[in-house]
Amino acid sequence: MRNEKIIRATKGVLDFMFFSGIAVVVTLPWTLKLAGRYYDDTLQEQYIPMLVTLAVSGIFGILIVSQLRKMMETVVNGSCFVYENVKSLRLMTRFSLCITAAFLLEMFFVPTIAAVVIAVIFFVAALFSQVLSQVFGEAVRYKEENDLTI
Repeated sequence: MRNEKIIRATKGVLDFMFFSGIAVVVTLPWTLKLAGRYYDDTLQEQYIPMLVTLAVSGIFGILIVSQLRKMMETVVNGSCFVYENVKSLRLMTRFSLCITAAFLLEMFFVPTIAAVVIAVIFFVAALFSQVLSQVFGEAVRYKEENDLTI
């Protein structure tokens, strides 16, 4: 029963992240201009590169959360070790690498420590997703072999 509450809470958090992420990306041109009024001139001078970087990374972030939501459905249904989760983890690897690339490119226009940190974080996330996809792939293979044995 306790695990069920955690699963539902996690699903709720992922749903919130998904829909609020869409809202943030859609309103990004206006919110970035608004933020430019209150921060230094760099934000106004580098509006286009920052907008592109944040929009691209936001879209790929939404896609990552979308894959996590799909994976949570398999947890809710009680069938975690399925090939769809392996595909989701592989996609999440690619999406994380795209975010890494976006922030590495941004460093040519707006070199900041934050861009480096974000690039490193998503590179590590890509590595973890890749390793997990291989682990899940093996688990699915073992599960299918056992299902055939029975």
